[in-house]
Amino acid sequence: MIQESATISIVHQFSSRSLSSWLFFVLLVSAFCGNPVAQAQEFAYEYWHDGKMVLETGDTLKGKVKYNLQTDLLQLEANNRIETFTSRKVVFFEIFDGTVKRYRQFYSLPYTTSAQYKAPVFFELLEEGKITLLSREALEYRTYSSFYYGSYSKLVLVDKFYFLKENGTIQELGNKKGALVDLLESRREEIEKFIKANKLRVDNKYDAAKVVGHYNSLFN
Repeated sequence: MIQESATISIVHQFSSRSLSSWLFFVLLVSAFCGNPVAQAQEFAYEYWHDGKMVLETGDTLKGKVKYNLQTDLLQLEANNRIETFTSRKVVFFEIFDGTVKRYRQFYSLPYTTSAQYKAPVFFELLEEGKITLLSREALEYRTYSSFYYGSYSKLVLVDKFYFLKENGTIQELGNKKGALVDLLESRREEIEKFIKANKLRVDNKYDAAKVVGHYNSLFN
């Protein structure tokens, strides 16, 4: 009986320690990775950036710039004042985005909206050349799965790609997988090799810019 009690005690202690270790591990991972449901993502449009803008009048203004591509509004903080401009009043603006540590350039370009009328809209210039690649940001809910939290939805910032045709019209690239490579069909083999060799993700706008830049370089 003494031996059996001792064995049960040892098993109980081992199980308790195992459970404690497992719980500690789960808590450690949660603390390190953060709860994906509650974890906030940094959105560049929520911040003020050092930048400048050029108005339709030709005037250049400098200061702290805050943009919103959802509403096509631009704010400028300078001389203790905040002014708001629409895409009709601004032809170009540039910011240094501290969230990605790089300069970003935007142009106000005429675009046929979903209501089928043309209006000036802000586009970010990613790559210019034979193919000119543009992008706009959009907020979307995406569903994810996690071992610890199950399925959950998260608001994420996605980039929608557009290309500027030689006749000046702008066309959305679409969300179809491989749409960018299809656009560069005339050099598909070289482009696919370039993507693979550099381990690029064409849904990432900076990687997509590299792909289009490489494509344009093939015609120089």
